Amino acid sequence: MYDVIIIGGGPAGLAAANYCLHKRLEVLLIAPELGGKANYRMHLAGLEGYEHITGEEIVRTFRSRLQYLDFARVRDLAAKIEPIAGENYETFRVLTQKGKHYTTKAIILATGADPIRLHLPEEEHLLGRGVSYSAISHAPLFWEREAAVVGSTDLALRSAAELATVASRVLLIAPEGLPTKSALRRKLEQMENVTILERHVITGIHGNGYVNSITIQDPAGRKQETPVSGVFGELGLRPCSDLVKNLVELDEEGYVKVDDRCRTSRPGIFAAGDVTDTFGEQVLIALGEGAKAALAAFDYLLECEECEM
Repeated sequence: MYDVIIIGGGPAGLAAANYCLHKRLEVLLIAPELGGKANYRMHLAGLEGYEHITGEEIVRTFRSRLQYLDFARVRDLAAKIEPIAGENYETFRVLTQKGKHYTTKAIILATGADPIRLHLPEEEHLLGRGVSYSAISHAPLFWEREAAVVGSTDLALRSAAELATVASRVLLIAPEGLPTKSALRRKLEQMENVTILERHVITGIHGNGYVNSITIQDPAGRKQETPVSGVFGELGLRPCSDLVKNLVELDEEGYVKVDDRCRTSRPGIFAAGDVTDTFGEQVLIALGEGAKAALAAFDYLLECEECEM
């Protein structure tokens, strides 16, 4: 019986695991790999070696501490969580895709969220070489460069605004149009380096090692190739919350609802990082939330010990 099982090896999961180890808890991290989204760095032609604060160094430190602790991690995917009724409190059984099962007193879910893809032929090939799903993370790299943002929601507006502070030109491609009553939209419309293309679609991404242009189709079906150094898919995220969808409360978009201590609606299950409804999908935020979840789980386990006395 473990004290805590952490599901997910991204920034939140790694931080949670390290804090649990510091607390001398019996902890197991279940994930196919370590690092999560921090493993995907942006590289641009002529900009090798540029550094900005992302939290990646902290993630690398946490990852290195766990890589050789075989007793504390399993390279597998969690497939199901089963509650086990107890006299004073529930425990949980975690089943994996490889057919293993582990029991625990508490769970920290840190499974993250997947970006909605553009589904274009060169998208995967150029990922991290001009293609990104986070303008907030990678905008500083696009100083005096041209970039395109694809999306039709407030997320796309925020991303375009983030890029507009550094990029020489920003194309905001909104296939379904943009919110009409938006102060941010009005601000973008007044910026000389921002061009808004509503009802347009991106049909191709081109590059020779790095992104160098995109093809845009207008509402009449006419296509035009436009030079850019980056393409930001800002269509939204899909939280990886299927494991707990019948166990804890989710919001309308599928994010796990947590309180200020990363507690879900079910005692013993905590959640941290992008899978939750916490503001801001950033590595540094996920690290902090993972640490918070570990400390909250530690307090929960102390309460469980008192119940057994």
